[in-house]
Amino acid sequence: MPITTTKLTRWAGLSAVAAGLLFIGVQINHPHLDAGFATTTEYTVRQTLKVLMSGLSLAGITGMYLRQVKQAGVLGLVGYLVFAAGYLIMTSVEVIGAVVLPTLARTDPGYVNDVFAMVLGEQVNGDIGLFPVLNIASALTFLGGGLLFGIALFRAKVLARWAAALLAIGSVATLAIPLLPQVNERLFALPTGVALVGLGYSLWSGLRTRAALPLSGTVGPAAAPEAVK
Repeated sequence: MPITTTKLTRWAGLSAVAAGLLFIGVQINHPHLDAGFATTTEYTVRQTLKVLMSGLSLAGITGMYLRQVKQAGVLGLVGYLVFAAGYLIMTSVEVIGAVVLPTLARTDPGYVNDVFAMVLGEQVNGDIGLFPVLNIASALTFLGGGLLFGIALFRAKVLARWAAALLAIGSVATLAIPLLPQVNERLFALPTGVALVGLGYSLWSGLRTRAALPLSGTVGPAAAPEAVK
């Protein structure tokens, strides 16, 4: 089976859809993060899915950007680079959470509880090294990149504009988490997840429809050589 740009882009669309569904799915009935939970099988499964989600998201937004390089302009490039950096940092954090924290939870549960407290915006009592810096970098690039990339996609008018707007709005909405302590913060992940599904489907279906259409400007049978004067 030949590998073409169209096929790769359509696979990127499916990757975005899968990433959005995973992003929503891992939030459902998520237990409280602590050292005890980090030693369970459920934690390992959820972290593995988060790593997969991050990788699929990166593939998805790459396909979105390449589909509309010209239309997205400089804002699209900046938004993509910042958003991609956010997903790369997120991937590294989730990998650490999947392969390092479960072991530390058994030998140094206080450290793990402090790491989770940082993630949840709670008080950190011990020294967790440069984790706070990594957490801030992840938040800034993910939220800032989502906002810029969403605006660029909306202006490009290539993919579903409602999904692009939802991506931008969802990124900004997460800033309200500290102001709404009574609201489950995991609900703020839903707009981004839905936006990824919408944009991914738009990317996939748009190319699918385009491939099914007949070529424009099709002409009839070529004239015989002798008929040409």
